[in-house]
Amino acid sequence: MEIKPVAKIYNDFSDKFAIPRQSGLSQILSKIVFEKEFADINAIKRLDEFSHIWLIWGFSENIRDSHSLTVRPPLLGGNERVGVFASRSPFRPNNLGLSCVKLERIENGELIVSGADLMNETPIYDIKPYIPYSDCIGNAKGGFTERRAFNMLEVEVDDKLLDCLSEEQMKTLLQILKNDPRPAYHEDESRIYGFKFAGFEVKFRVKDNVLEVITIKK
Repeated sequence: MEIKPVAKIYNDFSDKFAIPRQSGLSQILSKIVFEKEFADINAIKRLDEFSHIWLIWGFSENIRDSHSLTVRPPLLGGNERVGVFASRSPFRPNNLGLSCVKLERIENGELIVSGADLMNETPIYDIKPYIPYSDCIGNAKGGFTERRAFNMLEVEVDDKLLDCLSEEQMKTLLQILKNDPRPAYHEDESRIYGFKFAGFEVKFRVKDNVLEVITIKK
């Protein structure tokens, strides 16, 4: 069976590095634009009655000729292998991702959503409404992911460096940095990290749980 994109998502995540590890960890706004064949208002009739939606999308930047049946999750330090189907690794047999995002509003047939963990221009293959009575399972177990300590970093940044960003971009960037965008097993305090966001290159380092932003520039 062949599948084709029904839409693409557009946002300020221009680089894979620093994209939130899961949906809902950043409130960045994204716009979902339907492909011409599906750009019909009837296709989203009554979708605005739902607060959240599921996105089925493609890891378009991780296409490989082969795949492994085991992966090394960052949450386990990159040292332990688990089955690919027991992980959310982007390297999968069919390169498909699943994310739940908040539907903020619909504008001119386009969906404005928040909380996406998708890179700019990622293809979306299907959209479905989130249904609370069936999709929310209160006593669910999180497996090895429950070991994760959600430790927020303290961010130090010169206000002048943020002048190039809009207020919304600034809030999103600070949220990304507080959540520690480094791979889970990186602890080298001398290392300088860099990633692209909203057309800018952001460089930082982390020491003693404090993230220091070094530069933000084109």
